[in-house]
Amino acid sequence: MLLQRWGPNELRQMQDTMNRAWRGIVPPTFDHEMESWSVPLDVVQEGDNIIVQASLPGVNPEDVQVTIEENVLTIKGQTKTEYERKDGSYLMRERRTGSFHRSLRLPDTVDTAKADPCYEHGVLTVTIPKAEAKKAKQLTINVRKG
Repeated sequence: MLLQRWGPNELRQMQDTMNRAWRGIVPPTFDHEMESWSVPLDVVQEGDNIIVQASLPGVNPEDVQVTIEENVLTIKGQTKTEYERKDGSYLMRERRTGSFHRSLRLPDTVDTAKADPCYEHGVLTVTIPKAEAKKAKQLTINVRKG
């Protein structure tokens, strides 16, 4: 028996392949908008900021909701589906459509009231600064002669 380790990328590729195969079999009345997908994220600590970048190509910023509640950052929304092509039919369809959702627990050290979301070129960037009260403070050592 041969055991093979599968990582998250291999499992996601297998799931995408199976989804494409099923789409070719399912009747055209199937509602693709009912599908949901997870937003890919990059999270970086840059100085005193946590920077979260979400890839949302082709998504209108008006269709995206960004909320922070109890230190959980949530990005959600929906993309519209173009069902019929006037100039032909799909031979392959891989671009994501439907609703999307992603939540991320933030550390207690950030100031969520100062979070700054920005959307540019299909990438949503949320910059969240560290709370002033949580920043490390340099203490002066007093030397006692005794």
